[in-house]
Amino acid sequence: MNGLDSDIKNMKQKYREIFLKSVDAIKQRVDEIKPKDFNGDIFDEYEMKSVGYNWQSAVLDMFENDISHEIYRKWKEILDYRKNFKCKGCATCCNLACSEFSPEQLKEKAQNGDKFAKQFTQIFVPYENAKQAEKIYPEYLKLLSDTLDEDVYFYHCPKLNDCKRCSDYENRPEICRVFPDNPLSILPKSCGFYDWRAEVEPVALMLHSMVEIIDYYKQNIKREK
Repeated sequence: MNGLDSDIKNMKQKYREIFLKSVDAIKQRVDEIKPKDFNGDIFDEYEMKSVGYNWQSAVLDMFENDISHEIYRKWKEILDYRKNFKCKGCATCCNLACSEFSPEQLKEKAQNGDKFAKQFTQIFVPYENAKQAEKIYPEYLKLLSDTLDEDVYFYHCPKLNDCKRCSDYENRPEICRVFPDNPLSILPKSCGFYDWRAEVEPVALMLHSMVEIIDYYKQNIKREK
C-alpha cells in the first residue's frame, strides 16, 4: 500500500470515529436545553410558540450563535497555526493542480465573477490528457481514478522553471500564497505543510463533522410555516 492511499484510508477511519463522537456531543448539548419533563423529539413538528417549538428555536439559536462561533474560532486557530510552517519547494502543487471543473467551466465561472476561478485560469494551464499528468504523480492519479466517479481535470503552472522554482514568485496570486488553505487536503510528505496537516487533522475532522451534523439538524427540524 503506498503512502498516499494509506493516508486517505486512515483519515476516513478517523472521520467515522470522530463523527460518531460528535453526534453524541451535539445530542448532549441539545438535550441539555430540553425543557424538563418534556417527552417530544427535536425532529417532531410542533405548533408555533409551543414548548417543543420554543425548544427547537433555542437549539437553532445555539447552533447559530454558540456552536458555529466555536467552530469558526477553532478553524481560524488551525489556519493561523499554518504560519509556523513553510513551503519546501517540492512543486507538486504547481505541477499537479486539480479541479472537478473543466477548463471551459472554469473560464465560464471566471467570467461570472468567481474570484478563485479567475485566479486559477490566469495562472494554470490544463494538461492535454491524464497521461501527461500521470508522469508527475502516478500514485495520486491512480488513487483518484480508483475512488472518484466524476472526472477530475489536471493543470500545471507554466511559470515553474527547471529548478522547480516560480519564475514570478513575488507576483504569485493569492491561491498560491495561501495553499494549502484546507487542513484536510491530501499532501505528499515532501510538502512543507505535511506536518501541519498531520497535527491539526483530528481537530479539523471534528469541526467538519460538527458542520455536517448541524446542517442535518437544520434541514430536519420541522417548523410550522
